[in-house]
Amino acid sequence: MGWVWVAALTAVIPLAALGQQKEYPNRPVKLIVPFAPGSSTDISGRFVAHQLSAILGQPIVVDNRPGADGAIGLMAAKTAPADGYTIVVAGWTNLSVNPIVVKDLPYDPTKDLKPISGLTRSMLGIAVAGNSNLKSLADLVAAAKKSSKRLDFGTFSAGYRLAMEWFASEAGIQFANVPYKVTSQMNSDLMGNQIDVAIDGMSSLGALVKSGKLHVLAVTGERRHPEFPDIPTLKESGFPDYAIYGWSALYTRTETPEDVTKRLADAMQKVLASNATREFAKTLGSELMSGPPSTMRKFQMDQLQNFRRVAAAAGIKPE
Repeated sequence: MGWVWVAALTAVIPLAALGQQKEYPNRPVKLIVPFAPGSSTDISGRFVAHQLSAILGQPIVVDNRPGADGAIGLMAAKTAPADGYTIVVAGWTNLSVNPIVVKDLPYDPTKDLKPISGLTRSMLGIAVAGNSNLKSLADLVAAAKKSSKRLDFGTFSAGYRLAMEWFASEAGIQFANVPYKVTSQMNSDLMGNQIDVAIDGMSSLGALVKSGKLHVLAVTGERRHPEFPDIPTLKESGFPDYAIYGWSALYTRTETPEDVTKRLADAMQKVLASNATREFAKTLGSELMSGPPSTMRKFQMDQLQNFRRVAAAAGIKPE
Protein backbone atom coordinates (compact mmCIF):
# COMPACT_ATOMS: atom_id res chain seq x y z
CA MET A 1 0.00 0.00 0.00
CA GLY A 2 2.87 2.36 0.90
CA TRP A 3 4.45 1.85 -2.51
CA VAL A 4 1.18 2.85 -4.15
CA TRP A 5 1.16 6.17 -2.27
CA VAL A 6 4.80 6.82 -3.17
CA ALA A 7 4.08 6.13 -6.83
CA ALA A 8 1.06 8.41 -6.73
CA LEU A 9 3.08 11.24 -5.17
CA THR A 10 5.88 10.92 -7.69
CA ALA A 11 3.30 11.13 -10.46
CA VAL A 12 1.66 14.24 -8.98
CA ILE A 13 4.87 16.22 -8.34
CA PRO A 14 5.99 16.39 -11.99
CA LEU A 15 2.48 17.47 -13.01
CA ALA A 16 2.50 20.26 -10.43
CA ALA A 17 5.93 21.36 -11.55
CA LEU A 18 4.74 21.30 -15.15
CA GLY A 19 1.84 23.56 -14.23
CA GLN A 20 4.22 26.05 -12.61
CA GLN A 21 6.44 26.00 -15.68
CA LYS A 22 3.50 26.88 -17.89
CA GLU A 23 2.49 29.90 -15.82
CA TYR A 24 2.96 33.11 -17.80
CA PRO A 25 5.63 34.28 -18.26
CA ASN A 26 8.22 31.52 -18.04
CA ARG A 27 10.65 32.88 -20.66
CA PRO A 28 11.79 36.26 -22.00
CA VAL A 29 9.21 38.62 -23.48
CA LYS A 30 9.94 40.62 -26.64
CA LEU A 31 9.04 44.31 -26.71
CA ILE A 32 8.92 45.67 -30.25
CA VAL A 33 9.76 49.35 -30.62
CA PRO A 34 8.67 50.49 -34.11
CA PHE A 35 11.19 53.34 -34.20
CA ALA A 36 14.98 53.63 -34.25
CA PRO A 37 17.28 53.28 -31.22
CA GLY A 38 17.67 56.60 -29.44
CA SER A 39 14.22 57.88 -30.41
CA SER A 40 11.89 59.09 -27.67
CA THR A 41 9.74 55.98 -28.14
CA ASP A 42 12.84 53.79 -27.82
CA ILE A 43 13.95 55.56 -24.64
CA SER A 44 10.51 55.11 -23.09
CA GLY A 45 10.30 51.51 -24.27
CA ARG A 46 13.63 50.58 -22.72
CA PHE A 47 12.71 52.19 -19.42
CA VAL A 48 9.38 50.35 -19.31
CA ALA A 49 11.07 47.09 -20.31
CA HIS A 50 13.39 47.34 -17.31
CA GLN A 51 10.56 48.14 -14.90
CA LEU A 52 8.23 45.48 -16.30
CA SER A 53 10.96 42.85 -16.18
CA ALA A 54 11.38 43.36 -12.44
CA ILE A 55 7.65 42.72 -11.86
CA LEU A 56 7.21 39.80 -14.25
CA GLY A 57 10.44 38.10 -13.24
CA GLN A 58 11.56 37.59 -16.84
CA PRO A 59 13.81 39.61 -19.18
CA ILE A 60 12.03 42.02 -21.52
CA VAL A 61 14.08 42.13 -24.73
CA VAL A 62 13.73 45.30 -26.83
CA ASP A 63 13.54 44.69 -30.59
CA ASN A 64 13.73 47.86 -32.73
CA ARG A 65 11.74 47.59 -35.99
CA PRO A 66 11.77 51.11 -37.49
CA GLY A 67 10.21 52.16 -40.77
CA ALA A 68 6.99 53.23 -42.49
CA ASP A 69 5.84 55.46 -39.60
CA GLY A 70 5.72 52.48 -37.26
CA ALA A 71 3.89 50.12 -39.64
CA ILE A 72 6.80 47.66 -39.86
CA GLY A 73 6.89 47.24 -36.08
CA LEU A 74 3.15 46.81 -35.81
CA MET A 75 3.16 44.20 -38.58
CA ALA A 76 5.82 42.29 -36.66
CA ALA A 77 3.55 42.32 -33.62
CA LYS A 78 0.50 41.35 -35.70
CA THR A 79 2.22 38.28 -37.17
CA ALA A 80 3.88 37.10 -33.93
CA PRO A 81 2.33 34.21 -31.97
CA ALA A 82 -0.65 35.35 -29.87
CA ASP A 83 0.84 34.11 -26.61
CA GLY A 84 1.81 37.35 -24.83
CA TYR A 85 5.52 36.88 -25.48
CA THR A 86 5.50 39.68 -28.08
CA ILE A 87 4.21 43.13 -27.17
CA VAL A 88 4.67 46.43 -28.96
CA VAL A 89 5.02 50.11 -28.09
CA ALA A 90 2.39 51.73 -30.29
CA GLY A 91 1.26 55.32 -30.45
CA TRP A 92 -0.86 57.98 -32.06
CA THR A 93 0.97 57.83 -35.38
CA ASN A 94 0.46 54.14 -36.08
CA LEU A 95 -2.85 53.67 -34.24
CA SER A 96 -4.86 56.85 -34.86
CA VAL A 97 -3.20 58.64 -37.78
CA ASN A 98 -1.99 55.98 -40.24
CA PRO A 99 -5.48 54.42 -40.59
CA ILE A 100 -6.72 57.78 -41.89
CA VAL A 101 -3.86 58.94 -44.13
CA VAL A 102 -2.29 55.68 -45.40
CA LYS A 103 -3.97 53.85 -48.25
CA ASP A 104 -4.07 50.03 -48.01
CA LEU A 105 -2.61 49.96 -44.51
CA PRO A 106 -1.46 46.36 -43.90
CA TYR A 107 -2.88 46.20 -40.39
CA ASP A 108 -6.09 47.21 -38.66
CA PRO A 109 -5.25 48.83 -35.31
CA THR A 110 -8.69 48.13 -33.87
CA LYS A 111 -9.00 44.50 -35.02
CA ASP A 112 -5.45 43.12 -35.10
CA LEU A 113 -4.17 44.56 -31.82
CA LYS A 114 -5.57 45.17 -28.35
CA PRO A 115 -4.31 47.49 -25.62
CA ILE A 116 -2.48 46.40 -22.50
CA SER A 117 -1.90 49.82 -21.01
CA GLY A 118 -1.25 53.44 -21.81
CA LEU A 119 2.28 54.78 -21.31
CA THR A 120 2.77 58.52 -21.72
CA ARG A 121 1.26 61.51 -23.46
CA SER A 122 2.96 64.79 -24.33
CA MET A 123 1.37 68.07 -25.34
CA LEU A 124 2.29 70.00 -28.45
CA GLY A 125 3.02 73.67 -28.94
CA ILE A 126 2.17 76.18 -31.68
CA ALA A 127 5.38 78.12 -32.17
CA VAL A 128 6.77 81.14 -34.01
CA ALA A 129 10.25 82.63 -34.27
CA GLY A 130 11.53 84.36 -31.15
CA ASN A 131 11.59 87.69 -32.99
CA SER A 132 8.13 87.27 -34.56
CA ASN A 133 5.58 90.07 -34.30
CA LEU A 134 3.00 87.42 -33.39
CA LYS A 135 2.84 87.40 -29.60
CA SER A 136 -0.37 85.43 -29.01
CA LEU A 137 -2.71 82.97 -30.65
CA ALA A 138 -5.12 85.84 -31.26
CA ASP A 139 -2.35 87.63 -33.19
CA LEU A 140 -1.84 84.52 -35.34
CA VAL A 141 -5.53 84.15 -36.12
CA ALA A 142 -5.82 87.85 -36.97
CA ALA A 143 -2.73 87.70 -39.22
CA ALA A 144 -4.06 84.63 -41.03
CA LYS A 145 -7.39 86.33 -41.70
CA LYS A 146 -5.75 89.57 -42.84
CA SER A 147 -3.03 88.09 -45.06
CA SER A 148 -3.56 88.09 -48.83
CA LYS A 149 -1.87 84.68 -48.96
CA ARG A 150 -2.01 81.71 -46.64
CA LEU A 151 0.58 81.69 -43.87
CA ASP A 152 3.09 78.83 -44.03
CA PHE A 153 2.51 76.28 -41.25
CA GLY A 154 5.30 73.74 -40.70
CA THR A 155 4.57 70.11 -39.77
CA PHE A 156 6.76 67.02 -39.86
CA SER A 157 4.24 64.16 -39.79
CA ALA A 158 0.62 63.50 -40.64
CA GLY A 159 -0.40 63.61 -36.99
CA TYR A 160 0.88 67.16 -36.63
CA ARG A 161 -0.80 68.08 -39.92
CA LEU A 162 -4.13 66.83 -38.55
CA ALA A 163 -3.54 68.74 -35.30
CA MET A 164 -2.87 71.90 -37.31
CA GLU A 165 -5.91 71.40 -39.56
CA TRP A 166 -8.09 70.93 -36.50
CA PHE A 167 -6.90 74.25 -35.07
CA ALA A 168 -7.39 75.99 -38.43
CA SER A 169 -10.92 74.64 -38.68
CA GLU A 170 -11.78 75.79 -35.16
CA ALA A 171 -10.32 79.24 -35.86
CA GLY A 172 -12.02 79.61 -39.25
CA ILE A 173 -8.73 80.16 -41.09
CA GLN A 174 -6.53 78.33 -43.59
CA PHE A 175 -2.78 77.71 -43.77
CA ALA A 176 -0.38 76.40 -46.39
CA ASN A 177 1.01 73.16 -44.98
CA VAL A 178 4.79 72.89 -45.30
CA PRO A 179 5.78 69.27 -44.60
CA TYR A 180 9.19 68.35 -43.19
CA LYS A 181 10.89 65.00 -42.73
CA VAL A 182 12.65 65.97 -39.50
CA THR A 183 11.68 68.39 -36.76
CA SER A 184 15.18 69.90 -36.49
CA GLN A 185 15.01 71.31 -40.04
CA MET A 186 11.51 72.61 -39.46
CA ASN A 187 12.50 74.46 -36.31
CA SER A 188 15.63 75.80 -37.99
CA ASP A 189 13.53 77.27 -40.79
CA LEU A 190 11.09 78.65 -38.24
CA MET A 191 13.90 80.41 -36.37
CA GLY A 192 15.12 81.83 -39.68
CA ASN A 193 11.63 83.10 -40.58
CA GLN A 194 11.48 80.81 -43.61
CA ILE A 195 8.04 79.69 -42.42
CA ASP A 196 5.53 81.63 -40.35
CA VAL A 197 4.47 79.13 -37.70
CA ALA A 198 4.91 75.46 -36.80
CA ILE A 199 3.52 72.81 -34.47
CA ASP A 200 5.84 70.48 -32.56
CA GLY A 201 6.09 68.51 -29.35
CA MET A 202 6.98 70.57 -26.30
CA SER A 203 9.82 68.15 -25.62
CA SER A 204 11.43 69.34 -28.87
CA LEU A 205 10.51 73.00 -28.44
CA GLY A 206 11.47 73.40 -24.79
CA ALA A 207 15.18 74.23 -25.09
CA LEU A 208 14.57 76.59 -28.03
CA VAL A 209 11.86 78.41 -26.09
CA LYS A 210 14.07 78.78 -23.02
CA SER A 211 16.86 80.22 -25.19
CA GLY A 212 14.47 82.74 -26.76
CA LYS A 213 14.96 81.37 -30.27
CA LEU A 214 11.33 80.31 -30.49
CA HIS A 215 8.14 81.54 -28.86
CA VAL A 216 5.20 79.22 -28.16
CA LEU A 217 1.84 80.94 -28.56
CA ALA A 218 -0.18 78.16 -26.92
CA VAL A 219 0.10 74.55 -25.82
CA THR A 220 -2.39 71.83 -26.71
CA GLY A 221 -2.86 70.18 -23.31
CA GLU A 222 -5.83 70.12 -20.98
CA ARG A 223 -3.74 72.21 -18.57
CA ARG A 224 -0.67 74.43 -18.87
CA HIS A 225 2.72 72.79 -19.24
CA PRO A 226 4.42 72.51 -15.81
CA GLU A 227 7.75 73.77 -17.18
CA PHE A 228 6.13 76.70 -18.99
CA PRO A 229 3.31 77.92 -16.75
CA ASP A 230 3.19 81.31 -18.50
CA ILE A 231 2.15 79.79 -21.85
CA PRO A 232 -1.66 79.50 -22.17
CA THR A 233 -3.50 76.48 -23.50
CA LEU A 234 -5.63 76.59 -26.63
CA LYS A 235 -8.59 75.94 -24.35
CA GLU A 236 -7.86 79.19 -22.53
CA SER A 237 -7.25 81.01 -25.81
CA GLY A 238 -10.77 80.72 -27.16
CA PHE A 239 -10.83 77.05 -28.25
CA PRO A 240 -12.48 75.20 -25.34
CA ASP A 241 -12.89 71.91 -27.21
CA TYR A 242 -9.30 71.69 -28.42
CA ALA A 243 -6.81 69.38 -26.70
CA ILE A 244 -4.39 66.99 -28.34
CA TYR A 245 -1.32 65.01 -27.31
CA GLY A 246 1.29 62.79 -28.83
CA TRP A 247 0.92 59.50 -26.95
CA SER A 248 2.20 55.94 -26.66
CA ALA A 249 0.84 52.69 -25.24
CA LEU A 250 1.53 48.96 -25.01
CA TYR A 251 -0.42 46.61 -27.29
CA THR A 252 -0.44 42.92 -28.16
CA ARG A 253 -2.23 40.66 -30.62
CA THR A 254 -6.00 40.62 -30.24
CA GLU A 255 -6.05 36.81 -29.96
CA THR A 256 -3.77 36.82 -26.90
CA PRO A 257 -5.54 35.00 -24.01
CA GLU A 258 -7.33 37.30 -21.59
CA ASP A 259 -5.53 35.94 -18.52
CA VAL A 260 -2.18 36.76 -20.13
CA THR A 261 -3.35 40.23 -21.12
CA LYS A 262 -4.59 40.82 -17.58
CA ARG A 263 -1.24 39.72 -16.13
CA LEU A 264 0.53 42.24 -18.36
CA ALA A 265 -2.03 44.98 -17.68
CA ASP A 266 -1.83 44.51 -13.89
CA ALA A 267 1.98 44.57 -14.06
CA MET A 268 1.90 47.78 -16.09
CA GLN A 269 -0.35 49.51 -13.57
CA LYS A 270 2.31 48.78 -10.94
CA VAL A 271 4.97 50.20 -13.25
CA LEU A 272 2.97 53.38 -13.86
CA ALA A 273 2.27 53.83 -10.14
CA SER A 274 5.95 53.72 -9.16
CA ASN A 275 7.94 56.79 -8.14
CA ALA A 276 10.66 55.84 -10.61
CA THR A 277 8.22 55.99 -13.52
CA ARG A 278 6.74 59.29 -12.38
CA GLU A 279 10.22 60.81 -12.20
CA PHE A 280 11.09 59.38 -15.61
CA ALA A 281 7.98 60.95 -17.15
CA LYS A 282 8.98 64.32 -15.72
CA THR A 283 12.36 64.15 -17.47
CA LEU A 284 10.50 63.74 -20.77
CA GLY A 285 8.00 66.48 -20.01
CA SER A 286 5.28 63.86 -20.32
CA GLU A 287 2.21 62.72 -18.39
CA LEU A 288 1.52 59.08 -17.50
CA MET A 289 -1.53 57.34 -18.96
CA SER A 290 -2.75 54.81 -16.42
CA GLY A 291 -5.94 52.78 -16.32
CA PRO A 292 -7.18 49.38 -17.57
CA PRO A 293 -7.11 48.25 -21.22
CA SER A 294 -10.72 49.39 -21.69
CA THR A 295 -9.71 52.98 -20.88
CA MET A 296 -6.92 52.86 -23.45
CA ARG A 297 -9.23 51.42 -26.08
CA LYS A 298 -11.82 54.17 -25.57
CA PHE A 299 -9.10 56.82 -25.81
CA GLN A 300 -7.82 55.29 -29.06
CA MET A 301 -11.29 55.12 -30.60
CA ASP A 302 -12.05 58.73 -29.61
CA GLN A 303 -8.81 59.82 -31.29
CA LEU A 304 -9.67 57.93 -34.47
CA GLN A 305 -13.14 59.44 -34.63
CA ASN A 306 -11.84 62.96 -34.14
CA PHE A 307 -9.07 62.63 -36.72
CA ARG A 308 -11.51 61.20 -39.27
CA ARG A 309 -13.70 64.27 -38.78
CA VAL A 310 -10.74 66.65 -39.11
CA ALA A 311 -9.38 64.85 -42.21
CA ALA A 312 -12.80 64.92 -43.90
CA ALA A 313 -13.22 68.64 -43.23
CA ALA A 314 -9.72 69.40 -44.57
CA GLY A 315 -10.11 67.17 -47.62
CA ILE A 316 -7.23 64.90 -46.53
CA LYS A 317 -7.49 61.46 -48.15
CA PRO A 318 -5.39 58.29 -47.78
CA GLU A 319 -2.32 58.16 -50.01
